Amino acid sequence: MPRVTCAPPSLCLSLLRPLKHLLPSLPPTVRDVDVPPLYRKRFVLSGYRPVGLSRRCYILSLFQIHNETLNVWSHLLAAVCMSMRFLVFAVLQGGGILGFRLQGPEGQGFSVDASSLPLVLYVLSAITYLSCSAAAHLLQAHSEMEHHSLCFLDYACMAVYQYSCAMALYLYTSDDAWKQSMLAQIFLPASAVLSWLSCATCCYATLHFCRPLHRKLCQVVPMGVAFMVVFNPVAHRLISYSWKSNSALPLHFLQMVLFLPSAFFFSFPVPELFYPGHCDIVAHSHQIVHVMLSFSMFIQQEALFKDFLWRRPALIREFGEEHLLVVCASFLCLMLCCVMMAIAMRWRAKAQLQKEQRWK
Repeated sequence: MPRVTCAPPSLCLSLLRPLKHLLPSLPPTVRDVDVPPLYRKRFVLSGYRPVGLSRRCYILSLFQIHNETLNVWSHLLAAVCMSMRFLVFAVLQGGGILGFRLQGPEGQGFSVDASSLPLVLYVLSAITYLSCSAAAHLLQAHSEMEHHSLCFLDYACMAVYQYSCAMALYLYTSDDAWKQSMLAQIFLPASAVLSWLSCATCCYATLHFCRPLHRKLCQVVPMGVAFMVVFNPVAHRLISYSWKSNSALPLHFLQMVLFLPSAFFFSFPVPELFYPGHCDIVAHSHQIVHVMLSFSMFIQQEALFKDFLWRRPALIREFGEEHLLVVCASFLCLMLCCVMMAIAMRWRAKAQLQKEQRWK
């Protein structure tokens, strides 16, 4: 009776040898005691990648199970989904979900000009923030300098995204009654200052504060104040208008419903506080923040698409083309300031690490 063999053909072996050389086997994950304190998360006891591997190993760890896997994939997939949704929106000239075509009062769709440029900047800042966040979680364990550099870049992108939200909500979502308020007169400058302050305090706390409580306070307080100001036009509109009269209001409400719990989980290490070691790979607080924030950002983008299509015909008449361009220029100025802050903090971190190495 002939024997049946399952050995792979020689051609497959010849193709797999170079592939195996290009894709080295990754080391197993380790416990928190096996990595420096800088890389540890409170109450997360295992699932850490060894520190000091090559960048290729950390890039390949995208397909490995560890305590950063969900953080990376959640924001990476969100960036891809938001990009694809924006492309569909642009190609279909404002086509909504499932091909439903939403037009403004004068039947205008999407094209890049002074009225739509703030929306384009908002989408680009959201995609950049999500991508940088995914890169930071994927590569930060390479070295202490890499950790600081990627964190600073992540905070800068987060601050730019904050201001882009303020800009888009001010132009597309705010109502006439809110625009007459005192807050509306200083809304964009205040949002810009608070966004930059969020970037500065987060960078400073990451570099100088070792205790998690002090670091978290320096991150949560300015970010919380900034987002309270940024969401003020949405809150006013949700309270003042009937939701049935505008299809974007339920989306804005859902976005806030998702965002507020994510702020809670960002501030407190729940549920891993009550179950240390049981939420290491899935369901620790930072992963919950990433997942909820990804859905929140996608829903906010959809709501702004609807607001944009409804408000666009009267936008230039209301604000003026020059004012819209000045708002876009303020976005670029804030982005430059945040990037400069990240670079300055990186230089400071490098000098501090060199000083510590000399003392050793």
